[in-house]
Order: sequence, then structure tokens, then C-alpha cells
Amino acid sequence: MATVPSDKKTNYEKLFASCIIKEAKYPEIDKITAKMVSNKARYESVGDRLNIPWYVIAIIHNMEASLRFDTHLHNGDSLKERTVQVPAGRPKLGNPPFTWEESAKDAVVYDKLNTWTDWSIAGILYKLELYNGLGYYRQGINSPYLWSYSNHYIKGKYVQDGRYDPNAISKQCGAAVLLRRMSEQKLIALSNGNLVEQILALGNKTKYYSGTVTNEAKELQTLLNRAGSILRVDGKAGERTSTEYFKYSGTYLKGDPRGV
Repeated sequence: MATVPSDKKTNYEKLFASCIIKEAKYPEIDKITAKMVSNKARYESVGDRLNIPWYVIAIIHNMEASLRFDTHLHNGDSLKERTVQVPAGRPKLGNPPFTWEESAKDAVVYDKLNTWTDWSIAGILYKLELYNGLGYYRQGINSPYLWSYSNHYIKGKYVQDGRYDPNAISKQCGAAVLLRRMSEQKLIALSNGNLVEQILALGNKTKYYSGTVTNEAKELQTLLNRAGSILRVDGKAGERTSTEYFKYSGTYLKGDPRGV
């Protein structure tokens, strides 16, 4: 069974846990998620038969076709003909014009989403990035296909196939950001999806180490490690623990002299 490479799994989990959506983008993002939910039945009609979560198909639909039901899920080409852009000539079976459902099934099977079983956060993000390609990974930046509209993306974009512009900025909401927002809105339940919320809640109760080992500090260190930090779980919430907590909260632990 195919799995997410261990190094990528850790990175996806850490990025998702520390993802902060740009405040000004919330209205736009919420319109997108509301529209996806309104068409949930159509996504389920494809995904349920193939054991693919409806929201994964919905996110791909937004990324590739701006949620239009008159275009191919593969790449946004018109359903009146087979696809022209990569992947071209899809679906191979049947005759155009195609229904959206026919094309969507072909698209997810073509990308082998129907054989994928890891629908954890890392598993979802891995398959979404593969759907678009690993070109950004080779450029050394977080893919805007995943992270645009968040703190994990600044600039750099493929403006056309094979042409990368390091100064171009994506104007499309990233897939991981949509997944994050749907989790925030309680529209979907993700494995470890509330990790940041747990870190913030526990960090608010954890005091900076002043000579006393606490269970709160141990639990916080454990959560931070799950999110990608590398801390010794000793119950002493000192400088390193407080620094890692700062990455998620924007504040240091209570009692940390740096926060005075």
C-alpha cells in the first residue's frame, strides 16, 4: 500500500498545525467553503462509491475548475469535448459532451485517488500536492497550490507549464488553507485537525519553568512534538518550549521574561 514518505508526512503535519490564514482572506474563503457545502451531494455521489472524502473532491474542484460544473475536474477544460490540457484526451471512454460526474470519476481514478486509503491530514495534503505536481518542492518553496493565503507562502509561481517566476504571487486560495478553514468551521472532522487549538488552550495554562516540573508542561511539549517540534518531554517548559509555543500563539508562556 502506498504511503506518505516519512519526511513529507512530518512536514505536512507541522505546516498544517502552524497554518495561519490571512485575516483579510476569510470572507473570500468562506464563500468558497459555503459553495462547496451546498454541492456536497454531488461530490458524495462520486466520492462515496470510490471511498474518497467528499471534501477532497470539492477542494480539487475549486483548485482546477473554480467550482464550475460545466468543466472537467481534471483541469477545467469544457465538458463539451475531451480534455485538451494535461492530461489530454480524457475521459477516453464515452462520447462528449460528458456529465460532470462522468468526468469527475475519470479524473480521480486517473490520479489513483480511488486506491488511496490514507485520508489523514498528511495523506490528503500529499495527494493534493501530487495532483498539481511537485514542481514547487523542487523550487525549494511551499506550494501555493496548498498554502496560498496563509503564513506559509509569500511568492513564487509557475505562470505556465515549465515556466517558474520567483516573483509571481498566486491569487488563488490554497488547497490546504481550504482544508484548514473547513476544519475550523467544523464542516469536517480531521485526524489531529484541532492540534493547534489544543496547543493554544494548553499553553494558556502552562507557566514558564521556574523550578517546578508540571504535567501541563509535559502535555504541551508532547503536543508541540506532534506538530513537528523536537523537544525533550521533561515537564520543564523553559526557553525552547516557550519559543516553540510562540510559533503558534504569537506570545511566550506566562512567566517567560521575553514576554514582559
